[in-house]
Amino acid sequence: MTGWPSVGVVVPTRDRPRQLREAIASVLAQDYPGRLELAVVFDGNEPDQSLAQPGQVAVLANDRTPGLAGARNSGILALSADLIAFCDDDDQWLPGKLRAQVSALQAVPQAEFASCGIAVLFEGSSTARLAGSDTVTYADLLRSRMVMVHSSTYLAVRAALLDGIGLVDEDIPGSQNEDWDLALRAARRHPIVNVDQPLVQVAWGAGSHYSRQWETKAQSLLWMLEHHRDIGADPAGAARVYAQLAFAYACLGRRAESCRWAGRALRRNWHERRVPFAVAVASGAVSGERVLRVLHGRGHGI
Repeated sequence: MTGWPSVGVVVPTRDRPRQLREAIASVLAQDYPGRLELAVVFDGNEPDQSLAQPGQVAVLANDRTPGLAGARNSGILALSADLIAFCDDDDQWLPGKLRAQVSALQAVPQAEFASCGIAVLFEGSSTARLAGSDTVTYADLLRSRMVMVHSSTYLAVRAALLDGIGLVDEDIPGSQNEDWDLALRAARRHPIVNVDQPLVQVAWGAGSHYSRQWETKAQSLLWMLEHHRDIGADPAGAARVYAQLAFAYACLGRRAESCRWAGRALRRNWHERRVPFAVAVASGAVSGERVLRVLHGRGHGI
């Protein structure tokens, strides 16, 4: 690609009319010299055609598997741009995001996928989360989920998504961890180019459709362990996922399962810092909700 390639942005949405308009406005406000088009994909709602702008914003329904993954793929397939980006309906791109990422991606001829830093917004406070590097490798993503490699930061070569990396996997339970799965597949082919600046504002809080679905969270983590066996082979990465499972089962009140996964986590990495949280919740000393509020206030998740 030479010059400024065209960029298509997929904005999946459900039940967030106000936040959706803010997300769309943040994308359209980008100072990007190339062609920019959006596909706003309604999942489980009637599409709001008042959002459409001829030649720039298309409004459509998810015509694939219900859920976030199917909505993302509906948008990817509806767009014909050189590059595909994502922006969730409760997030916002910050000024300069797109120009910086396209420039970084073009500076590495083999690269197919880019991310950037984020600013986590929780209860009025903003916390920057950065990777500390201009690349994110497959090994990095096995060892840590790297929350800053967030779906709303993704920019990918469309041809690679169609043939190579692959589309978003629609079989993952509840479309959870679908962004981590996609990033792992991308990084396995070539390191992800990263602009290490907070260029996307990511909203965390009770408004998330997925934040408290602990059964689905556990199922999606088990799916990741089954489909990405290299996670289990990495001591730190395995311990992290095992501890997340322990926390999920603790929140579900399934103490025995929680303790079993906590034990597995400690055997792989005895100082895995999520284990004490899981044990505290499983024992009834504190609620999972309380733990998450404290962590989110510092820009971290479990």
